[in-house]
Amino acid sequence: MSKDNRNICNSKTFEFIYKTYAKDIRRFLFFKTQDIDAAEDLLQNTFIKLWDNCSKVDYNKIKSYTYTVANNLFLNEKKHEKVVKNYSDSNKKESTNESPEFILLEKEFMEKLERTISNLPEKQREVFLLNRIENKKYKEIAELLDISVKAVEKRMHQALVVMRKEIGNV
Repeated sequence: MSKDNRNICNSKTFEFIYKTYAKDIRRFLFFKTQDIDAAEDLLQNTFIKLWDNCSKVDYNKIKSYTYTVANNLFLNEKKHEKVVKNYSDSNKKESTNESPEFILLEKEFMEKLERTISNLPEKQREVFLLNRIENKKYKEIAELLDISVKAVEKRMHQALVVMRKEIGNV
């Protein structure tokens, strides 16, 4: 090859290099990505990088240079995907799909609920919490508090009357 034909910045030489190596590099990238579109994108980026650095690359090292660039572009893409996935995963844990208004209303409701429960007489509050929070049955509550089931029913009824009055249907 003449001196001019070995100049990678020459468009004819660059085209020859592309025709010589593109098919094999595309296969190499497809093997790594398992996605023909991604392989094609990486192939194009490989040759863009070669064109951008054409004056710095030794013609005798074209094959190793293009494979190294292709592999590095693939690895960078994988790193980027991992960063995006990690960011996405961390944001899923912290965010909700609820509107700020809904979150505020929910917070206000929970505060009102807690305040109403804390204002219940002690015996009603105890029965209410055992039933609604700890999911205990009236019979279990009666045994636990050493009172009759009827007494549990009465306390629960009184607690629910107060709760409904203060915050609606519980």
